[in-house]
Amino acid sequence: MNRKHKSDLVILFATLALMALGLIIIYAIGPMRANVLNNTYGTDYDSNYFFLGQLRSVALSLIAFFAAFKWIPHKYIKKYAKPLMIVSLVLSGLLWLLSLTGSSLARCELGECRWFNLGGLSFQPAELIKLALVIYLADFLARKKENGELGKWKEFWLPLLIVCGLSLFLVVIAQGDLGTGVTLIAIIFGMLLISGIPAKQYLIMIALVLAVAVGAVATSSHRMQRVDAWLTTLTGGESTDSTYHVDNAMLAIGTGGFFGVGIGNSVQATGYLPESINDSVFAIMGETFGFVGLFLVLIVFGAILLRLLKVAEHTNAADDRLIITGVFSWFLAGVVVNIMAMTGIVPVTGITLPLISYGGTSMIFIAFAIGLSLQISCYTSREGIKDENISSRGRLRGSHYTSRRRSS
Repeated sequence: MNRKHKSDLVILFATLALMALGLIIIYAIGPMRANVLNNTYGTDYDSNYFFLGQLRSVALSLIAFFAAFKWIPHKYIKKYAKPLMIVSLVLSGLLWLLSLTGSSLARCELGECRWFNLGGLSFQPAELIKLALVIYLADFLARKKENGELGKWKEFWLPLLIVCGLSLFLVVIAQGDLGTGVTLIAIIFGMLLISGIPAKQYLIMIALVLAVAVGAVATSSHRMQRVDAWLTTLTGGESTDSTYHVDNAMLAIGTGGFFGVGIGNSVQATGYLPESINDSVFAIMGETFGFVGLFLVLIVFGAILLRLLKVAEHTNAADDRLIITGVFSWFLAGVVVNIMAMTGIVPVTGITLPLISYGGTSMIFIAFAIGLSLQISCYTSREGIKDENISSRGRLRGSHYTSRRRSS
């Protein structure tokens, strides 16, 4: 391992900036959200309820961030890869069983049970699965490559399919969370891409996942409705109830114009745009800050992603490089899918915008993952890791991160 040096300050300050932006936007629209819920459902939310909730989430996320960055050596985190994966699967399985029995410990919304109800607090085990899968796959893929077992059915594919298949079943089928399922698939295929598995097997896996995804959508009336709404939006068809969400999201962005309507002046947040503080926060930011504001936010997101790639390029240890790739894939999926959904490019999938959207569990675990990446960035080499055998047959072509060693 290289001698410890300073961490990547771009990732550090960009992460903190996004958390601060999330606080600002929730402070601005939180009272509107509370008013909508109080008038619609007869609740009694205080005007500062959502801001205080976001403030608590940011505080806990900062603790998780610095725990992974400064306080817990990453070798210990990697040491418990298997137990962490098992715990995440057990918790998701337990939540499923509790939901089937109608237990009050399972919190359900719109017919889907995705949270543990812990006396005023909630916990979403699917977010733990994301983190656990990144750490587990990094350890698993690095060991299999070192042992020359990549691509072998019994030693490699069978255990991999069991863990990944069970994770996707508990998230997508048991919890009905397609958005998290998309993120898990991004993590899996992002890490497999640089693992060095045969290209043919990689492409076969992609084809199988696509087939299963099409089947999952085709057999669900709710998901088919989202696809129909998406197609209607793409083709410029007449607005319907199913296109309401996307229509109002694009209306919010369009209304913002170049410089936005200003903080506290959002119209869509007053009840027109669904999930204004969660999935639709990007559209609200477009209305509030305009094109210029969104452009600056995209620059910050892009800076984190590019620096994560830079860290991966200069990381010697295979498992560390895989962890960075997993975090990159996780973060990229959240940013790209959320923004594309809010602009009508892909169907609405229910993915929150990382570090900005309202919510505790998702922010805490992505903050921990980025903190872990920052710790790894303290042990990078000055030179990029070059390919040992870039023309090796049976390996993925074009991957800059396959089979690397430290540059001399």
